[in-house]
Amino acid sequence: MLAIDSEYDYDPVWAKCVELGVSPTFHSVTKGVGTRVSPSNAVYNHIGHFGVAGEAVCKALFLGGVTRRFPTLKFAFLEGGVGWACGLYNDLIGHWKKRNLAALEDINPANIDRELMMKLFREYGGKDVVDKVEQLRNPGRSLSPRTTDPDASLDDFAACGIEHPEEIRELFVPRFYFGCESDDPLNAWAFNAKANPFGARLGAVFGSDIGHFDVQDMTEVLHEAYELVEDGLISDTDFRDFVFTNPVKLWAANNPNFFKGTAVEKQASNILAAG
Repeated sequence: MLAIDSEYDYDPVWAKCVELGVSPTFHSVTKGVGTRVSPSNAVYNHIGHFGVAGEAVCKALFLGGVTRRFPTLKFAFLEGGVGWACGLYNDLIGHWKKRNLAALEDINPANIDRELMMKLFREYGGKDVVDKVEQLRNPGRSLSPRTTDPDASLDDFAACGIEHPEEIRELFVPRFYFGCESDDPLNAWAFNAKANPFGARLGAVFGSDIGHFDVQDMTEVLHEAYELVEDGLISDTDFRDFVFTNPVKLWAANNPNFFKGTAVEKQASNILAAG
């Protein structure tokens, strides 16, 4: 990945993006990779493959601390929708609560009272268990290769510098944007502050591929997006954020002149001025 476990340092790339006012945007595929290699079923290979690629990079950027080191930089992921991003946001918070450095003490093998555990196995275990109790006295090599290096950090969130779970919202939500097809009902999840931890509204961005096979009539694309309002899944304000406010914040946050000379220059300026 570009931002974690790579032999290259990509921080100069991110710094140049900030300097030039560029929002790095990813559009990667995973068809033909991993489990998406069916020789007989294209749908099997196609479903979710953009989202999987986006999640891989997004996770790396976050856990690699890029959004901490470059607080003004925005990133976008195209065509994969936002459902995976809502799940990732939830999972990062859940994992931090269970696997932050302090919480890891709860599952530290060094804290096990092996003599007591052996005593309890002998007292309550079946014969098959009792016959193997002595193996617990010398557990042998750890199954985790990370522990073979005594100086290795076990803190998977070290690069993020997170002290409170609310910080995950600040390092994730305003930094990432997600290109969504107009007819994807999961777009509504991004705006559901009741479902997303800490009342978050993720940066879903309207971005249908009007030239692709799945759009038979390009005049219906925008109407399909508005069906979420008609169906009561999002509000008019949510829809405006989806098709206008979020794209403005993505493209113009680091480049205020991005929309200069366009038909929406004034409206985009108003969005930026409002913060």
